[in-house]
Amino acid sequence: MADVTGHARIPYTSRLVAAAPGGLQPYLRLARFDRPAGTWLLLWPCWWSLILAGAEAWLFVLFALGALVMRAAGCVVNDIADRRIDGLVERTRDRPLASGALSVAQALAFLAVLLLAGLAVLVQLPANAVLLGALSLVPVAVYPLAKRFTDWPQALLGLTFNWGALLGWTAATGTLAAPALVLYGACIAWTLGYDTIYAHQDKRDDAAIGVRSSALALGARTRPWVAAFYALAWVGIAAAAELAGLGWAALAFLAPAAAHLAWQVLRLAIDDPARCHALFRSNVELGGIVAAGLLLARWV
Repeated sequence: MADVTGHARIPYTSRLVAAAPGGLQPYLRLARFDRPAGTWLLLWPCWWSLILAGAEAWLFVLFALGALVMRAAGCVVNDIADRRIDGLVERTRDRPLASGALSVAQALAFLAVLLLAGLAVLVQLPANAVLLGALSLVPVAVYPLAKRFTDWPQALLGLTFNWGALLGWTAATGTLAAPALVLYGACIAWTLGYDTIYAHQDKRDDAAIGVRSSALALGARTRPWVAAFYALAWVGIAAAAELAGLGWAALAFLAPAAAHLAWQVLRLAIDDPARCHALFRSNVELGGIVAAGLLLARWV
């Protein structure tokens, strides 16, 4: 829903949070456990990569656990860095650190628990994958600061959020190869598209505060740029499928994904925060469509 200023107001309410003891609720909100869209967007590149590599089922489960924990950790890092900014943005002012529901010390302690859980997941993987996973902490640390020095923090998010495209293939095969690298590039383009749409929710507050984003940089040119990002993403996913041996027949099974991305571009209304949020969230379904297409291409 939107408030009187037109901002998308998304209350912190969910069955998970409501059912938890009161003392746990701020931690669940800090970890965004009440908003699973981000976890899915982190997980889909991992699963796409595992599908391309023909991975065993246990790796899909392990990466799901890892995505849940590491997305939560990323949210804590981001909210610690942005706690003062979040309090000035309509959409984020209710976050636990911005509102004072949790202290920085409490958030750091929670972060330590999450990182230990993430490490416990990571060490189940082959040595090459463990090293690659550890390297992901570099973009994780840099991303929260990106909006302060570049118009393209969405590019830093893409580098960070899609690391699983590299990690999944490496975990399944023991080495890094072209299909994973191409998929990683495709996923970065996908993130540039959906997170630019997402950033339009906050553009007025961001401009007033002095925070930078691709939404502010592109303005009225957003639609063709998002279309280009999505086109690159789809072509890249199809190319990764071909490189992984699925053949160009995968194009047919990925056609519904192309249609979904085109629908997003056609529906985009950059001055409607509620629609921007809905289109952003629709990328969770897009991830499932791509996964289904890759699975079908592997089975035929």
